[in-house]
Amino acid sequence: MSFLDTKIEFLKGVGPKKAILLKQELLITSFHDLLTFFPFRYIDRSKFYTINQIKGFDTDIQLIGIVKNKKELGFGSKKRLVVSFSDFSGTVDLVFFKRIHWLNKFISVGKKYLIFGKPTQYGSSISFVHPEMDLFTETKKKPHYSLYPVYHSSDKLNSIGLNSKGISRLVQELLLLVKHKLTENLSLEIINKHCFMSREKSLFEIHFPSSVNNLNQAIHRLKFEELFFLQISLLKQKMLRHKKSKSFIFKKVGDKFNAFFYNHLKFELTNAQKKVIKEIRYDVLTGFQMNRLIQGDVGSGKTVVAIMSMLLANDNGFQTCLMAPTEILASQHYETIQSFASDLQLRVVLLTGKTQSKKKKQILNDLSDNLIDIVVGTHALIQDSVFFSKLGLVVIDEQHKFGVSQRAKLWKHQHILPHVLVMTATPIPRTLAMTAYGDLDVSIIDELPPNRKKVNTIHKYDKQIDDVYQLIYKQLKNNRQAYIVYPLIEESQVLDYKNLLSGYANAKKIFEKLGFKISMVHGKMKKEEKEFEMSRFLNKETHIMVSTTVIEVGVNIPNATVMVIQNAEKFGLSQLHQLRGRVGRGGDKAYCFLVTSHKLTIDAKNRLKAMVNSNDGFQIAEIDLQIRGPGDILGTRQSGLLNLNLASLVKDYDLLNSARKEAKLLLANDFDFKKYNNREIRYFFSKYYQTQLKWGTVS
Repeated sequence: MSFLDTKIEFLKGVGPKKAILLKQELLITSFHDLLTFFPFRYIDRSKFYTINQIKGFDTDIQLIGIVKNKKELGFGSKKRLVVSFSDFSGTVDLVFFKRIHWLNKFISVGKKYLIFGKPTQYGSSISFVHPEMDLFTETKKKPHYSLYPVYHSSDKLNSIGLNSKGISRLVQELLLLVKHKLTENLSLEIINKHCFMSREKSLFEIHFPSSVNNLNQAIHRLKFEELFFLQISLLKQKMLRHKKSKSFIFKKVGDKFNAFFYNHLKFELTNAQKKVIKEIRYDVLTGFQMNRLIQGDVGSGKTVVAIMSMLLANDNGFQTCLMAPTEILASQHYETIQSFASDLQLRVVLLTGKTQSKKKKQILNDLSDNLIDIVVGTHALIQDSVFFSKLGLVVIDEQHKFGVSQRAKLWKHQHILPHVLVMTATPIPRTLAMTAYGDLDVSIIDELPPNRKKVNTIHKYDKQIDDVYQLIYKQLKNNRQAYIVYPLIEESQVLDYKNLLSGYANAKKIFEKLGFKISMVHGKMKKEEKEFEMSRFLNKETHIMVSTTVIEVGVNIPNATVMVIQNAEKFGLSQLHQLRGRVGRGGDKAYCFLVTSHKLTIDAKNRLKAMVNSNDGFQIAEIDLQIRGPGDILGTRQSGLLNLNLASLVKDYDLLNSARKEAKLLLANDFDFKKYNNREIRYFFSKYYQTQLKWGTVS
């Protein structure tokens, strides 16, 4: 065990009780954790003010002065200590509500003090509430830093003296202990090549900077190592998979693939689709398992690419399966494939939770006897009773809806791993995809088919809802359909649920008397009820679908031309874009109304502006990344791999590229870090990153 593995309770000033809270509140359990718990901002303490120079009340300032008098006022919980503090230019009050007994002893009338805090104004007088206060003679003995670190804390930690200043004292204590004990974690070659500050100096400077320049150098160095080790983890996983995961070789492009391409494609493939098909074709010729993610915007043609890949597998004598997260989406995929299956002599079946037991038994027998070419289904495909005779390709739609272990169940009985193609309709910025899916091969379809029209996106306020209803009425008269979507957010489920129900009642009141029928779908309904209502809307038995975000992904109703998103300010950009993608799928002009209240945050205004100005999912994803950060975009499953202390995937893109290049170069020359000059990298990687190799894996 290294010195940095020492439990935090053994640091002077901590102890068992404080250690428990540090673990609970900040996840700090060891010396290493505290050392890498960096300040989130710095206060410039190089400047001293006089009382008559106090102008603003939004920042902390420093004063030097003398205590003129002090007095205790009030009783019980309202008791306070008021100190009159003066310099040559004026007088302010210092007010304390806590630790009054101790402060009364510490503060002496007539002595000079340095105070640091935020001024407040009450009438014409200025005061400081609980400022930091040190005897001026003592401050001269201590090292004075011009940039003062500020650390995150919590109410519980504040209550035991571990506010930002308390944590700063612990870090100071730790730095005294670790001086000359901190080893490098990068090779000398990388350090010299990039002119990096040493690791020890970087850690000292980031906590207590001696200058702005040194702080910037320290941050640059520490950001690089964060990104470097993350990229090593992901690239190592990818290389291991390529080395070890043997799979089938699809040698030929056969009759089914060609017949579909020449006879059933009703449009020209985009260049982006052709490029992705070539990438897949290369993968399945290598003899190693393909693990490829296709990400593309709504309507970019991912499904066509998936179908052509399945036909490629079938032409080489292999079975394929396509797994979707909902029965409706699975049914839509099944119907699409069925529309040309008989012409190509394809044996295609649908397997879902609704499949009757007699039919299901027949499907399972036929699958194991190689009498089925393509099976489309839901979670029903991962049951223990499902055996494939010769599974060569697995296609997973909306991959983030399925866990890693769930996906792996598809090929649990296979001796040789099938190829895997996963799709997501949520565009992820290239900067994020390079890291989040660093162990996968990522294909991007960033081109829409020529017949796909942009959805006209309009921002309306609540009071303008009648204008929206007028347009819905015109579209319904032209035999089109519309969605009205309400949020359902955990923190305010009751309120949102009421809004949904009242919105449904309002839509019925307005449109049913005009001869139109309304459906409603939300998460509180039973699965069968949801499926029934969605089917009615799909079959044009109802004209308006009032819903929550259950229709966000995969629902394909070409006849729907209007999307109304109520309380649009409550949705993230990705959700707004996905919802908008539910309309305009039939080639007709389509509309998306973003309906909000007048009270909007700056972030909400930026989201709405992005939606109105752009239909490009990748451009919107970049803006979303800037507003929300990577963890929120990826969701809880992947966000753990992006818990970066310092680096930003938006602002540090160039540094990410540099770190990735160095990681690639290192792994190409010394995959297991056996060379002597990489010993520091080997030690640090095995200690802190080895266990995280399974981040984001698909198989």
